[in-house]
This record gives sequence, structure tokens and C-alpha cells, in this order.
Amino acid sequence: MRSMRFCAIAAALLVSSAGGGTAWAQVAQDQNRPLEKKIRLRVADSFSVGHYIAEYATRYWMDQVTQLTGGAVEFEYYPAEQLGKAKDLLALTLSGVTDIGYVVPSYVSDKMPLSAVAELPGGFPTSCAGVTAYWKLSKDGFLAQKEFAPNGVRAVFSLVSAPYQFAVKPRFQGLKDLEGLKLRSIGGAQDITVRKFKAVPVRMPAPEIFESMSRGTIDGIIFPYASMVTYNLPVKYVSVGENLGTSAIHYMISESRWKTLPAGVQKAMLEAGDATAKHACALFDRDVDAAFEKLKQRQVVPVQLSPEEKRQLTAALVTVGAEWAEGLDKRGKPGTETLKAFREALPPAR
Repeated sequence: MRSMRFCAIAAALLVSSAGGGTAWAQVAQDQNRPLEKKIRLRVADSFSVGHYIAEYATRYWMDQVTQLTGGAVEFEYYPAEQLGKAKDLLALTLSGVTDIGYVVPSYVSDKMPLSAVAELPGGFPTSCAGVTAYWKLSKDGFLAQKEFAPNGVRAVFSLVSAPYQFAVKPRFQGLKDLEGLKLRSIGGAQDITVRKFKAVPVRMPAPEIFESMSRGTIDGIIFPYASMVTYNLPVKYVSVGENLGTSAIHYMISESRWKTLPAGVQKAMLEAGDATAKHACALFDRDVDAAFEKLKQRQVVPVQLSPEEKRQLTAALVTVGAEWAEGLDKRGKPGTETLKAFREALPPAR
């Protein structure tokens, strides 16, 4: 069924290129004229139906755009990797298979290494603090200029999760127990974080975690409580009150597709992006305690590190940002400049 749907979409794209492209070019020439027909856009991601990010952010953004355009823009939503694997959604967005795609920077670190800046540990205390800075850089700031434009895409909204925690199946009572464990990583900055505890980072997208943990391919993860609950992960121990980084995500549209949209639709999309950033992050932060309680109800054991181990943890993590930035600098990428821009965009600590 997925293959048939993909083929149908591909065929539609070929028809559009042959006959419909002229119509879109005409729209692009006159951005301010009233819309004579509805615009239908495809949105694709990897989240399962009912996933909290899909509910709090993706569907909310689509509803906001439809509302702001008076119903002129409608969406076809393809969750659960229906149009392609999570790691391929940037390419599928650029090729036009989907109009708007879910992009995790660390899944495409060869193309978007700078965007992993929000994934560094200890950077901010809440999702909303991180989102405030990240959306500022992604909407029309540093990342939009230095990373998205060269890749031919732009973000319609960007988010970061609440700070991550350790979650493992083997016995975990302190940092020493992490040594040698295989921990899932999204790559980039999180690889550095995992290695700080002499654990082994294993890169994989989120949809593969449950099966990998169930089979013993990985021993644990660094993840937010809400995602542990949503994916029903078979973890037995979780850390409490740590700040091990997070994941950054974008929903992106190709620059070529963006230019075909009337100015009013573009404006509505970005206004919806502003609203979605505030709406979703507030719910992410709200859900931290509730998700933690659900984990305890499943007999997951909370682990509070000792004061000495907390000091060790802080000392280990404080260098991750500098190491990440230095590694990019050596590759000719503005890592240090990116880290500085992100930290300056963060709201003042309360």
C-alpha cells in the first residue's frame, strides 16, 4: 500500500512538472493576487499516529495555517514514514515528493551540522528556553542564512524537546554503570556526550529504538521522559533531574516550492510557526512530570545521582560544546560562531 501511494504521488509530481508547473509559476509571478483555488500541500514525518509531537506541533501548525488563510490552504498528512525513512525526508522535500518534511539535523549531519547546536547538554533548562533561541536562529537568523539557504530549504517551524535523561535496561545506580553500554544516539553532539561516560553511541532514528532495545541491540538511550512513554520503551532505570542535551527538529519546505506560494500564504506559515513554537514547547515542558509519573507506574526505577556524581557529570559535560564547535571549525564550518549565536539568543536565566 505504501509503495502504491508513493508511486501515485510520484506520478502526480510528473504531471505537475509537465503541465502544472506553469500554473505555479504564474502564481509566483503575482504573489499578492487573491487565491482562485485551494492550495494542497503534503506534509511528511516519521511520527506514529498519536505521537505527542505530531499532536502538539504538526497538526497544530497545519490547523493554524488553514485558519490563517481562511481555508485556502489544506494539507495531506503522511505520518509514520509513509513517504520515506526519517533520514531521507530532507532529500524527499528537496525533490518534491513531499512539500514539507520533518528534518532532524543529526540524521543529515553532513548537510546540517550547525543545527545540532541545540542538542548540546546543559544548554537550557526547559524546552521553551531552547525553542525561543532555536526558532529565532532558524526562522530568519544565523541558521537560516548559514545552513538552510545553502541547502535550498527553509524552516516553517523548529522545536527542541525537554532536556534528556539516561534510560537503560541493565542495572543503573551510578555513572560507572554506564561504561561499556550501547546507548542509542542521534549522532552529532550526542555522540560526544555518550562517549564522555565510556559508553558506545549507536546511531539510529527514533522509530527503530523499541525493536533495537527489545532485541538487545542497544542497552539504553538518552531521551525525554515523554518519548519513553510514547514509544513504550522497555527501560528499567531512568535518571532524574539531569540535562543531557535534547533533540532539535525542523519542518522544512524547499526554497523552490516556497517561491511558488503567494505572499499571504508565506506570511501565514511563518505566523503559524511562531504560534506552534510557543504552543508546543509549553506542552513539552508541562508533560515532563506527568510522563515521569507514568514511567514510575510501569515500575521503572528513578535514579538520583549523588552530589559527587553530579559534579563529575557537570565537569564531563561542560566541555562538550567546545569540543563540538572545535570539530566543526576544523572542517571549515563556523562551529564556534554558531555556538556563540545560539547562546546569545537564549533568554536570560531566571
